[in-house]
Amino acid sequence: MQEPQLTEVISPEAVQARIAELGREITARFSGQPLVAVCVLKGAFLYFADLVRHLDLDVSVEFVRLASYGAGTSRGKHQVFSKDVEISLAGKSVLVVEDIVDTGHSADFLLRTFRERNPRDLALTSLVDKFERREVELTVDFPGFHLKKGFLVGFGMDYAERYRELRGIYELTL
Repeated sequence: MQEPQLTEVISPEAVQARIAELGREITARFSGQPLVAVCVLKGAFLYFADLVRHLDLDVSVEFVRLASYGAGTSRGKHQVFSKDVEISLAGKSVLVVEDIVDTGHSADFLLRTFRERNPRDLALTSLVDKFERREVELTVDFPGFHLKKGFLVGFGMDYAERYRELRGIYELTL
């Protein structure tokens, strides 16, 4: 069996430079406010770790993990928490941190669910905003990189639990 081919799309240096820039943008938006940063597991963990170190804010961290259910053709459209945040979000500024937003179903579920919990402010950041497959109306407030196509791995994104550890972002070809 032939190994998948990896083609670098975004270098490790470009990823780190953009995360630092996003840290400054997010700090400016939430200046003077404590912030609850919510990492969407598993994929966002590397982006999340690097991003929170670039925030010059009073940051508390939370983690969520989602599970999809339903028929195979509707995967991703119906979401439930397999791990929810452990604190109240009422009256707080909340930043949802995703690795990639493509169809938008997971991010839309999170934003709708968190809005119902009455946060003071709610924003979304994603290392990759991949709009070719977008199926719901959704804005990524702090996008890292706009990419149109390709199956992406690296920097937390995986294929069958592989390649998350890569420092850049790569297109995987089987």
